[in-house]
Amino acid sequence: MHENPQPHAGLFLTFEGGDGSGKTTQARLAAQWLSDTYAHDALLTREPGGTELGQHIRQLLLHGDDMGPRAEALLYAADRSHHVHTVIRPALSLGRTVVCDRYFDSSIAYQGGGRTLTPKTIRDLSLWAVDGLIPDLTVLIDVPARVGAARREGEPDRLERAGDDFHDTTHATYRHLAEQEPERWVIVDGIGTIDEVAGRVRAALVDRLGARVTTRAQGRS
Repeated sequence: MHENPQPHAGLFLTFEGGDGSGKTTQARLAAQWLSDTYAHDALLTREPGGTELGQHIRQLLLHGDDMGPRAEALLYAADRSHHVHTVIRPALSLGRTVVCDRYFDSSIAYQGGGRTLTPKTIRDLSLWAVDGLIPDLTVLIDVPARVGAARREGEPDRLERAGDDFHDTTHATYRHLAEQEPERWVIVDGIGTIDEVAGRVRAALVDRLGARVTTRAQGRS
C-alpha cells in the first residue's frame, strides 16, 4: 500500500482523542483561528457523518444495534472512503485547509485497539479505503479515559457504553500511535480550560507546520 499516492495542494489536519477529550471543540476553534488569523480557507468536517450518506452510517454506528467488530470496521471504512472521495480530496485539490474531527486513527484506536481486531488490520483497511491519503499533521488531545468519561453529558452512545477497559485501551493505543509516528503526530495536553488547550493547539500548529500555516497571511488584504 502506497501512502499519499496523489499529492494535495491544501493542508490536511486531523484531530483525535477519546470521548470527552474536547477534540471536537478544539478542531472547530483551530479551523476558525486558521481562517481568521492566517487567511486559510478552512473546511471543518468530521467522521463519521461528514456527508449525507455518512449521517446515515453515523446513526447506525453510534445509535444502532450492537454489531460485530468486522461489520463496525467496514462501516467506518465505507463512511471514510466516501468522505475522502466527495469532500476531503476535492477541497485539498483546490488548496483549501481541511480540519477533520476524527480520521482513520480513530478506527485504529477504537476498532484496532479497543476491539478484537489488530491495529495493522484496521490501518491497512483504512488506507485502502482512502487511497492512501495521510494527514499532514494529527493533533491528539490527550486526556485520560476516566477524565473524559466524567466530562461526557447526555445519553451515552454505543461506543461510550463500551466500558472503562475499552476506553483505557483506546487511550493507550492513541498514545502508542503518536509515539510510533512522531513526525505526523503532536500530543497536546487536554487538561485545563478550553482557552488554555486552544492556546497549546495553536502553538503546536505554528511550531510543527511553520510556513505552511503562517505564509497564508500574505494573502490577506
